[in-house]
Amino acid sequence: MMHKLELAEKVGAALKSKKLLLSVAESCTGGGICQALTEIAGSSEWFDCGFVPYSNSSKTEMLNISAALIAQHGAVSEEIAAAMAEGALATSEAHVSLSTTGIAGPGGAVPGKPVGTICFGWRVAGVTHTERKVFSGDRNSVREQTIEHALNKLLRFVEEA
Repeated sequence: MMHKLELAEKVGAALKSKKLLLSVAESCTGGGICQALTEIAGSSEWFDCGFVPYSNSSKTEMLNISAALIAQHGAVSEEIAAAMAEGALATSEAHVSLSTTGIAGPGGAVPGKPVGTICFGWRVAGVTHTERKVFSGDRNSVREQTIEHALNKLLRFVEEA
């Protein structure tokens, strides 16, 4: 898999070529995706904004995700990842979005959701895609794997759009 900055460059080129703007909603990565994207010179041409709604209440306030939906599925779920991606689009000028929510560790595991559980959302061309992965390693490793996976899949979705 490509390194995150190489992926960010490719994502930027794909978005720019299609005249698309990106917004990002990331919880477990704490702004790491936005940082990688904005490392790229000229990213203002294709990057609109990023949200880091870490708490459940901030997901509700920033992205209009209902507290009932979070209570029903848990913050770490494909349903919330989808709602985050959709909320990031609805509250920005972007055309495309991605989201991450998960348990980077070392604590936070719950039954059925071990440390390393990450849920992703991508909204591209009017379609919301979600995925759940479980990564291994320490907190930093889980976060890095999450960033790379999110960008890798976003690149694929944008290229196919």
